[in-house]
Amino acid sequence: MSLLDFRQRSGYLFLAIIVGHVILISAQVNSRTGVPVLESVTFGAFAEAQRATSSIVNGVRTFWGGYVALRSVHRENEELRRALAEAQVQLQAQGALVGRAEGLAQLLELKHSISLSTIAAEIIASGATPDFRTITINKGLMQGLTVDMAVVAPAGVVGRVVVPSPRASKVQLLIDRNAAAGALIERSRAQGVVVGVGDDALRMDYVSEVSDVVVGDLVVTSGIDGIYPKGFAIGRVSAVQRSGGAYREIAVQPAVNFGSLEDVLVVLTPTDAAAASAEEAK
Repeated sequence: MSLLDFRQRSGYLFLAIIVGHVILISAQVNSRTGVPVLESVTFGAFAEAQRATSSIVNGVRTFWGGYVALRSVHRENEELRRALAEAQVQLQAQGALVGRAEGLAQLLELKHSISLSTIAAEIIASGATPDFRTITINKGLMQGLTVDMAVVAPAGVVGRVVVPSPRASKVQLLIDRNAAAGALIERSRAQGVVVGVGDDALRMDYVSEVSDVVVGDLVVTSGIDGIYPKGFAIGRVSAVQRSGGAYREIAVQPAVNFGSLEDVLVVLTPTDAAAASAEEAK
């Protein structure tokens, strides 16, 4: 063993003895509070270690609690959003049912108010082009429908059956460019012919220049065309102009909102004009 190693070991031993004496003295010497210095120092060291450990544990607990709470709140928000979406869908469905029920009630009221044989039909399709304004209903030959039967709604005239099939029929709307109906001004009884103009509008032709017609007058069916029963609403006069010729130019706003139709009535009873033509044919 070298002299250097022996000196190092002796130094370490001496240091250990000194530290031991300090510890023994600290254990015997009291502080001002009467607590041994060694115990006070040891307690202080452990207290700081416990403080640090407690801070770390509390921080981890707070973070974890916040994370769990955030996940819970997120899940609750998702459930609330889902419940709200379902409620909105149900509300819309109920609103649609209410609207349909109101429409059917009006249709039933119309059916009972007129002395004609009718059958209710639901609209299942509509024409794809504005030039040919048609709808398809879910009644046809099997229910007694034939060509040129009038189709009406609570608001007024809708159109006529043009192509019946066994269980469905195509209906030409009155606003179609090729549609027409005998008409008269309800107030003054001035007569003419209402024709479609392709858009959601009508025009009344062949009304004498001297006839009494003003904006707001109600236009109804005259029954002379053999298709539409007399007295059904067609629309109201929206504009009257003098053309300088024998007839006036009269614009008519339809009574029926064709864009919102869902159900209609098909008139099975022939008009007086149609019945008379049938008798003559016999």
